[in-house]
Amino acid sequence: MNPVKRRIRFSKGCFLIDLLAKQRPARYVGLDLSPEMIRMAKGKQIEGAEFVIGSADRLPFPDGSFDVVTCSQSFHHYPYQDKAMAEVCRVLKPGGLYILSDTGIGGIGAWIDNHVLFRLARSGDCRTTNRHGIARMMEKTGLTVTESRQIQGMIYTVTGQKGAY
Repeated sequence: MNPVKRRIRFSKGCFLIDLLAKQRPARYVGLDLSPEMIRMAKGKQIEGAEFVIGSADRLPFPDGSFDVVTCSQSFHHYPYQDKAMAEVCRVLKPGGLYILSDTGIGGIGAWIDNHVLFRLARSGDCRTTNRHGIARMMEKTGLTVTESRQIQGMIYTVTGQKGAY
């Protein structure tokens, strides 16, 4: 029997935790800034899941706490993306995986979004980038990119692995 792994997930809602908990025995942790979102998630009573209030750039967990960290469709909302990426690397166990899926573009489109549209719209979006930008950020933090793929349109997934020391 495989040892139970510990996984953290941060994004809007807890759909993925609910889905995974039904498929794989593990301990799951959901993180959100919003007390209301945490209350809603706890109300789902997902077996093996814990939900905590916190920020991705100041994760409330000890070093090397998680086998897998996922971030789905929320990274472009983070004002301190470099700090959030460093925090993920810190809380991953050696050999652990970071799976980041988001929506974003690069080039002139990203510049327009980041410097004009996001400021005018005040939508909660902070900074967009494409999968290549995320891969560079992961590598700068010390993760090795093991997969980078465009899913559909502007949606991508990048997976990084922490070195096994």
